Amino acid sequence: DAALEDRERIKEVLMVADMVFIAAGMGGGTGTGAAPVIAEVAKELGILTVAVVTKPFSFEGKKRLAFAEQGIEELSKHVDSLITIPNEKLLKVLGRGITLLEAFASANDVLKNAVQGIAELITRPGMINVDFADVRTVMSEMGHAMMGSGVA
Repeated sequence: DAALEDRERIKEVLMVADMVFIAAGMGGGTGTGAAPVIAEVAKELGILTVAVVTKPFSFEGKKRLAFAEQGIEELSKHVDSLITIPNEKLLKVLGRGITLLEAFASANDVLKNAVQGIAELITRPGMINVDFADVRTVMSEMGHAMMGSGVA
C-alpha cells in the first residue's frame, strides 16, 4: 500500500534511469507489495526492468511461500526479465547445519551477485565487450530468465 501511495515519488526517482534492477525477498509485505508497483512504474516509463527475487525458505511457512508466488506472478507482468532464486535450493548447497543468519546472509549474497553480474557486463571491459544496447536486446521482454555464475 505504501508503494501505491508513493507512485509519483517512485516515478520521479526512476525517470532518469535507463535500466532498473529490482532485488527483493518475496513473501513479506515490502518485497511482495512494492516490487510490482516499482516495476509497473518503470515499464510505463519505458525503462528496461530486471527483477532478481528470492522465494522463501520452507521453514518460513506455506503462507509466506504462497504470498511470494502471488507476488512473483504479479511482478512478472511488469518486468522485462525475472530471475527467481528459490532459497530452499541454497540450503542444499550450504548444508542444513548453517545458522538462520547465515542462510539469510547467503540469500542476500546471491541477490547481490546476480545484480552485480549483470551490471558488470555493461561497466567492465572484457574479452567480449557488451554495452547497454546488447543487454537491452537480450533482456527486453524475455519473461523468466536463468542466470549462472562461476569463479575460476
